[in-house]
Amino acid sequence: MDNKYEEALPRGVALSWGLVKSTQRGPKRVMSLKQIVGAAAAIADKEGLAAVSMNKVAASLGFTTMALYRYVPSKEDLILLMQDAAFEISLPEEISADWRENMSIFVMAIMRCYQDHPWLCDIPASGIPITPNNLRFVDWALGIMQHLPLDHQEMISIVVMLTSHARIYSFFGRDMDRAVRTGVNSGPVPGVSYTAALEQLVTSERFPYLRPVFLAGAYSPDEDGIKDEHPYGFEFDFALARILDGIEHYITAKRMQEQERDGSPKSPEPL
Repeated sequence: MDNKYEEALPRGVALSWGLVKSTQRGPKRVMSLKQIVGAAAAIADKEGLAAVSMNKVAASLGFTTMALYRYVPSKEDLILLMQDAAFEISLPEEISADWRENMSIFVMAIMRCYQDHPWLCDIPASGIPITPNNLRFVDWALGIMQHLPLDHQEMISIVVMLTSHARIYSFFGRDMDRAVRTGVNSGPVPGVSYTAALEQLVTSERFPYLRPVFLAGAYSPDEDGIKDEHPYGFEFDFALARILDGIEHYITAKRMQEQERDGSPKSPEPL
């Protein structure tokens, strides 16, 4: 890489790519960047992102905070490295012929990262992905779409849409799980569940359309048996399927337009 561009990169980004050369001055280095990022992620996994501090990470490794700064210049850089490391998971090397199946695998892989590291939801989006593991996800998703009649901007827009779907539901699921663990949603009255309370509050007179939905169990469904079929919730799977339906409809329309321009038969090609 050109030194001019390397020097212009934010420090955390350069570290993620292994572009920062270690200095020969000072005491011999006994920690590794991977150890530091792993220790920080372990703290965040257990106590949340807010619990991560340079002092705490250094103490967990048995070093001083000043020693840690020789590896990572700031907490912001550390969080960026943690985020990229969280997406260091294996993706299928072979891509199925079914693009919808591949899209689903892509979204589920993102969901798995968020599920394993719920603190990812607390990191705000600060720009386009630029660290290696994040870019690997984007590259894999683009590979799925190489044989579809989509231009570069359309493919990136689909990646953003699917990534956003995973992030939104991960955020919602994380907060719901947290509420259950802390007892926040134990009910408006201690010892009374929301479901029992809503059964009394959601009457046909007040909410004529919500009442039958609630009685059917669709508003606050029992989780028994549902998690096995829909690990991330029926709503997540339903919405993902409808997103893929929309993409499929768009692709079919584009293929038909291309056939019309070429004077070919108008029957759509199988996707």
